[in-house]
Amino acid sequence: MIHFAIENLQALGLTSAIIQQLASYCPPTGQEPTLARVTEVHRETVTVNEGTRECVAHCPPRLQRALQEADDTLAVGDWVLTIRDATGHCALVARLAPYSTLERRDADGRRHTLVTNVDTAFLVMGLDGDFNPQRLERFLALAQGRALLPVVVLTKADCAKDTASIDSTVERLRARIGTHIDVLCVDGRSPDTERLLAPYLGRGHTVVMLGSSGAGKSTLTNTLLGYQQQDTGAVRDHDSRGKHTTTSRSLHRLARGACIIDTPGVRTLNPGVDATTLDEVFNDISRLALQCRFRDCHHAEEPGCAVRAAILPQRLKNYQKLLRESRRDQLTVLDRQAQLTAWKIRTKAARSKNRQRQGWDE
Repeated sequence: MIHFAIENLQALGLTSAIIQQLASYCPPTGQEPTLARVTEVHRETVTVNEGTRECVAHCPPRLQRALQEADDTLAVGDWVLTIRDATGHCALVARLAPYSTLERRDADGRRHTLVTNVDTAFLVMGLDGDFNPQRLERFLALAQGRALLPVVVLTKADCAKDTASIDSTVERLRARIGTHIDVLCVDGRSPDTERLLAPYLGRGHTVVMLGSSGAGKSTLTNTLLGYQQQDTGAVRDHDSRGKHTTTSRSLHRLARGACIIDTPGVRTLNPGVDATTLDEVFNDISRLALQCRFRDCHHAEEPGCAVRAAILPQRLKNYQKLLRESRRDQLTVLDRQAQLTAWKIRTKAARSKNRQRQGWDE
């Protein structure tokens, strides 16, 4: 028998997909586990919420090995089953398969799980020096590549010169990323923020905050919670960058019945998506590519390129860069070794040619 407070857990994001997994799970004889959601992940333990209380749970070696063999790890947002021993200590016995996983690639090419079981991604960007459409397009690729609903939240509206400048910025941004993406401007400290974001904060929904340090994610989280939960800090005057006041991911339950996950700031991001996903994110480029004179047009120097004629150079450059990263990520170890060998051969040939020229000139 599995214990779970369904009414309380629904406010923590419990879905029918998770309940169906419970129906097929058979606990070991003598165990009566409790369903809970991971709200924080620490080095050796996790904090879980059982709907009526929070507790710190230990992850046994058996479960750790099973996750490692599956090239997986525990993450904020996971649904788990817990048991308590005679002394009252809590331990995990199983982790349920997530219905969505948000992950990015690290510098070494390995995938790193950020959060799981989320429905919507608030892509937070400040209307100050933090404003960076190129970085926003990377976050859009990350969210849309995992079938999440992306919502662009422009914070620090109070820092803008006037309403006209905000409207102009939003209009240019929508023209760039497409009108199908919701774009909202908020003052992260204003009570009106909750009203503006309410359509995305329905009961049982889980929202993750994504953005760079100093974008206003923690301030926004505190405003939605209605009290000071997350630490916040000032940004530097010359570039509007903030310190990493949020150093770990954490899940919080809102009064409306939704859950929100605050995350540390990210400056460099490899979304780790394929070319098909990039074509969906940059659908304006993929549509115009059909009108190019040459079928294999690279949108570089070819004549009759419909993409170069209509797309902003910065957006096209960002798309091409993400496409190169995607192709590089799909290379196998042998492909990378072959590529490195080819580079070494070309470099050696170029050096030899330069030495010959220098000797000839002398």
